[in-house]
Amino acid sequence: MSKSNNIVFIILQIIVWIIFVGLCIEAGGLLVNFGFSIFKPESVKYLYQKLDLSQIFNQSQLFFFSLYGFIVIISLLKAYLFYLVINLISKLDLLNPFNSYVSKQIIQISYFTFGIGIISYVARQTSEGLLNYGFNTTNLNQFWTDSQAFILMAAVIFVIASIFKRGIELQKENDMTV
Repeated sequence: MSKSNNIVFIILQIIVWIIFVGLCIEAGGLLVNFGFSIFKPESVKYLYQKLDLSQIFNQSQLFFFSLYGFIVIISLLKAYLFYLVINLISKLDLLNPFNSYVSKQIIQISYFTFGIGIISYVARQTSEGLLNYGFNTTNLNQFWTDSQAFILMAAVIFVIASIFKRGIELQKENDMTV
């Protein structure tokens, strides 16, 4: 492996760690907001992202818990997705990348990416449906605007996982014939 590839790989690891930490902070902040919005709603305007859903809570607790549940689940899944990426990068051997662990990790990453996309899509449709009933959900669009991107990314990652799986099969066949 060349020195420039090694430097790029190290920079990639650093970027993935930074994204992971940021997503963990976001998920933690949203969980804290959730607790405060239930027990001390007047202080929500001072918390992370000022996510105040007290109007929805007063109109319907079911819709409040549904929307906040979507937000928290999506943020936790994104953090876990990057945890999987960190595991993949930390155990990836660039000299011999075609192994069963890498293949399984890439497939798992594609499943989680697809799950995030589907949950984001359902949440967006739910949010848009609640607009028709007089609920103000426009400030929540930031949490699920990228649902189609996640679904498309999951398809691309799944294709890459299939290529890795086929590469492992070819490598095993090649090792058996030699």
